[in-house]
Amino acid sequence: MSLAVLYSRALSGLDAPLVTVEAHLGNGLPSFTIVGLPEAEVKEAKDRVRAALQNARFEFPARRITVNLAPADLPKESGRFDLPIALGILAASGQIPLQRLARYEFAGELALTGELRPVRGALAMALSVVRDGRAFVLPAANAAEAALVDGLEALAAPSLASVCAHLAGREPLVAATPAPAALQPAYADLLDVKGQAQARRALEIAAAGGHSLLMIGPPGTGKTMLAQRLPGILPPMSDEEAMASAAVQSIGSRGFEVSRWRQRPYRAPHHTASAVALVGGGGNPRPGEVSLAMHGVLFLDELPEFERRVLEVLREPLESGRITISRAANQADFPARFQLVAAMNPCPCGFLGHHNGKCRCTPDQVARYRGRISGPLLDRIDLQIEVPALPESDLLHQAAGESSATVRDRVTEARARAQSRQGKANAMLETRDIDLYCAPDAAGEALLKQAIARLGLSARAFHRVLRVARTIADLAGGTAVAAPHVAEAIQYRHFDRQPA
Repeated sequence: MSLAVLYSRALSGLDAPLVTVEAHLGNGLPSFTIVGLPEAEVKEAKDRVRAALQNARFEFPARRITVNLAPADLPKESGRFDLPIALGILAASGQIPLQRLARYEFAGELALTGELRPVRGALAMALSVVRDGRAFVLPAANAAEAALVDGLEALAAPSLASVCAHLAGREPLVAATPAPAALQPAYADLLDVKGQAQARRALEIAAAGGHSLLMIGPPGTGKTMLAQRLPGILPPMSDEEAMASAAVQSIGSRGFEVSRWRQRPYRAPHHTASAVALVGGGGNPRPGEVSLAMHGVLFLDELPEFERRVLEVLREPLESGRITISRAANQADFPARFQLVAAMNPCPCGFLGHHNGKCRCTPDQVARYRGRISGPLLDRIDLQIEVPALPESDLLHQAAGESSATVRDRVTEARARAQSRQGKANAMLETRDIDLYCAPDAAGEALLKQAIARLGLSARAFHRVLRVARTIADLAGGTAVAAPHVAEAIQYRHFDRQPA
């Protein structure tokens, strides 16, 4: 038979739509054509497939070869279609059995020697393959990643020849098993941070409620150290969170490392990053930093040094937990449920309020510097704290604080209270949920009214104060939001307390 049909997967955001690969051998002058909206790397498969077949000691048919990648209106990119194209040609020319192809899906880039190279997005494709009930044949380097999906038969193939031997029934491919991950992810420990009791407290509240955090202080006060230790005090990842985070990372430019399974991602882009790098984009949209930090931490150091238009793109994902990349040809949705931690200096020179008195910035310079961060973005940051410089006399006498393990136990208990009460973290509460779960007592309500009058809190800031107060109550083991919880939450609105 001169026609073979087999299956593969494309990538569109986090989705992996089915692609039917049809290979036909016809009469006429020898040629090799790939149709179905292929990108440049797919068109180049012609040369890779020809060389791989010949070096693997198969016959390359001297006929008119047409390969169709359906559906025709779905863009096809990357080298993952090399393997199914090569197998389609071999099946259409009768060199491998045709009848066994229907129960498999294939993906893999071919080297000229016939070896299989890893491809991007193996885990995202595997999640779609298992729903259709087929086995997945892919490069050995990707097999452990795909095997993380429960119920999937992921077959590790080192080369084109090994796949053909499997289909012919001579040497079956081995089903992959996930590589053993570390029992306890290795994170930096809070024991390394001495002093800064208020900042440590704010970090614990942020972890317990999933809140965003802004730290303001002179250079060298420990802002970056604190941010790096936030993943270590977050609760252990659930199976659902780990799979969602790994799936996004698998379609990123670096792919997903199986050794980091269940480790919370920590992303810290440089302040020269573009808006596309931060939220994702491109002709074939790929995830940005906000998505690659899924269920982890996105740390933005030197916040005012980012371009303002770059920072403004954070406003939507901070609220919705998703980002939509729209292009003329296609549209992609990526999850973006991350915790934002940002750090900045109090003034252009960085030493405003420092005990050494080195700052010479004028009030106008300070106002312009802080004005680089828009009010709407600041309004979306739940906790805004000062991280002051410690006097030299105190640096050598600061006692070590609690370890990350101790803090993580309290955070996990507080998250469990929120989960059993409302089914989600406090930072994710909708406006309609706040009256139900965050209503303060009479004294707390009176305190909030005073804060609104004196600080001019917006409706969004008012709701965020209540969410933070709810988290503080959870850490204290209380069921009601009381005045002390509200008072502490108000103290974490640094910019709201700045004089006009």
